[in-house]
Amino acid sequence: MNFLRVLLAGGLLLSACPAHAVYAPVPEQDQGKSLVLTLRSGLSYDTNVFGAASRNVESSVFTFAPKAAYNASVSSQTFFSTSYQATLEHFDNRPGEKTLDSHELTARGAHAFSQTTTLDVLEVFQVLRNPESLLNGLPLNTDQSNNRNELNATFVTAPTAKTGLVVKARSVNYDYRDATLGRSLDRIENLYGLSGTFAVLPEVKAVGEVRHQDVFYRKVGESKNKSSDYLMGGVDYAFAKKLTASGRVGAEWRHRDAERSSTSPYAELSLKYDYTETSFLSAGFMRTLEESSDTARFTDTEVNRVFASVQHQVTALIVASGSVTYESSVLQGRRGQFDIDEDTTRAGVAVSYLPKKNWTVSASYDVDDVRSGERSRTMVRHRVGLSASYSF
Repeated sequence: MNFLRVLLAGGLLLSACPAHAVYAPVPEQDQGKSLVLTLRSGLSYDTNVFGAASRNVESSVFTFAPKAAYNASVSSQTFFSTSYQATLEHFDNRPGEKTLDSHELTARGAHAFSQTTTLDVLEVFQVLRNPESLLNGLPLNTDQSNNRNELNATFVTAPTAKTGLVVKARSVNYDYRDATLGRSLDRIENLYGLSGTFAVLPEVKAVGEVRHQDVFYRKVGESKNKSSDYLMGGVDYAFAKKLTASGRVGAEWRHRDAERSSTSPYAELSLKYDYTETSFLSAGFMRTLEESSDTARFTDTEVNRVFASVQHQVTALIVASGSVTYESSVLQGRRGQFDIDEDTTRAGVAVSYLPKKNWTVSASYDVDDVRSGERSRTMVRHRVGLSASYSF
């Protein structure tokens, strides 16, 4: 077996969060080259630049985003890829700076020690001056720019023909540009996991998994730091070559340094159906605890998240795509503070026209809708845009 194919097909990565222009999964054309340069430009309209609950700032946004990507097989067993993208955005109506520059640098290295043992490492560093998903409940026109650095490492091996072992680690560092916001939200989140699988049938694998998470806040951490331990079981099921499903259910034991500790259920379910070579449907559900944007009043956010995305090849030259995420959340109040219910919907659709191998023209629409028990956290944001990209 070709070891490089093992890396690309079997390497398991923890999730990363690279920036995209729209929520919908707009396809990128494969140029069949090691080095690919892409130039993208576009015009969009944003109805709520800062994600404010009232007195929205609306603006047209002109975007220019060059990108360079390099992929190479260092050897028959080692794969390396890297990319850099700069995004320059100019707002015709924005208090303060009207021209913002964002940057994203990624690097991935993967090595197959054998046909069944691989190591995969992914690094993503972002300078985000105009974040997609804005924070709720902040004072009007708050600068939410931040630097985000994420490192993922995954080691996969198969001790026997029927068993598998996965060791994974992830570290995410948040650094906000605004000093006041940084004092509240600057932090490091570290997650470690160990899972084992057993092939009950060729298409069914039983899974057991343990994880540990630490959250360290750099300012006033003694009142916000926490750690969690997870224990879960589940199954991975390959119904057919085109249809796969995965499920994990269990419990999370969360220890909070300055607040009450808690035990809560944890779940993650996913399904993917590749119904043609270029068309797919994916969906899932997650139940977990996440960090709150208001750390002074809330310890965590209890999230029930349902998500789905689709990409459909309408014709040989037209691809339609869409995604939707719905979150039913409860902000967990600190002592003396009531919990707050909050529902969030983020959705996007896009239509892409690929007239030639080098060209992609896309029209897109995104919406963010937050309904909260607290009026200052309610927010609606619409974005509509048209862009074109050329790769060579």
